[in-house]
Amino acid sequence: MTNAEQVLAAQKASVETLFTLTQKAFEGVEKLVELNLQVAKASLGEVAEHTKASMSVKDAQELLALNTALLQPAAEKAAAYSRSVYDIVSATGTEVSKLAEGQVADAQKKFASMVDTAAKNAPAGSENAVALVKSAIAAATNAVESVQKAAKQAAEVTEANLQALSATAAKATAAVKPAARRG
Repeated sequence: MTNAEQVLAAQKASVETLFTLTQKAFEGVEKLVELNLQVAKASLGEVAEHTKASMSVKDAQELLALNTALLQPAAEKAAAYSRSVYDIVSATGTEVSKLAEGQVADAQKKFASMVDTAAKNAPAGSENAVALVKSAIAAATNAVESVQKAAKQAAEVTEANLQALSATAAKATAAVKPAARRG
């Protein structure tokens, strides 16, 4: 394969990858929009029901009980919403990362192959330049791996924080229910 054919093949692969990544990103956005529409619709219905119930209240104690009953599931709903958003973003990010990692690995292999070919055909005395290029490739590979590890660690921390939030919301809801019953 000539250099021009290699360049065209690489550009074609890059464009295909770009379109695939764009499609995955739009799928993630579509899921987020769908989730937000569901939440908005449910919230609107709940507000309408609460407003109707508030208008039929006879005293302050009944209003307090009604408002407490409304607040009980709010923490659970907020935690569930956050979890759903995280799941969508995480799944989209995972798909994009897999595609990107595959492309980076493939590009690294092709570039290393090109450097090896160039090194074989290089004039005498260019060994230092070839060694410098190979060293730069190794450094770039290490940097990419470090970024990937950091991203995975950040995802794990986010996951742990969401689990803690869910647990806190469940405890808060459990604490509110007995207080509401006493009222």
